[in-house]
Amino acid sequence: LSRIFGKRPYEREALRPLWHSVVAMARAKGWYASLGVADSKEGRFDMVSLVLAAVLLRMEREPEMAQSQALLTELFVEDMDGQLRQDGIGDPTVGKHVRKLVTTLGGRLGALREALPGGTDALVPVLERNVTVLPGTDLSALAQAVSALASKIDGVASDDLLAGRIAFEPA
Repeated sequence: LSRIFGKRPYEREALRPLWHSVVAMARAKGWYASLGVADSKEGRFDMVSLVLAAVLLRMEREPEMAQSQALLTELFVEDMDGQLRQDGIGDPTVGKHVRKLVTTLGGRLGALREALPGGTDALVPVLERNVTVLPGTDLSALAQAVSALASKIDGVASDDLLAGRIAFEPA
């Protein structure tokens, strides 16, 4: 029946705590106050998509989490849709904007997938292209924090990850 009627809503709702953890980690003050990420709509979106990409990469390594990846991405889409509508973007164009944001997420996911194994030196150019920062920001410090974030997420047990029992505060 689930093939006929789609995914059961409670499966997606079970991941809402993880989505809230992603957003909380992305909104951590350290990214903005200490590490130079611009505290703007663009900078906040950059951090949400970066943290989400790190979580999706962690989930990617466990095939049994494939459906959870899709459901978590749906929560991202739902949230972005709501944010766009709150900003006054109307029905005729909201879909176009959401597609662009999902494409951006996909690009960041791919860039992070390639850069993380190379350490902070490989992360610097990725962050330079994908994160809105203040002039004069030390991208190597930001890269170290992103690397620490990915390590933290990688070290979380699967059950804890899916339940959103993860926290990270950049230095």
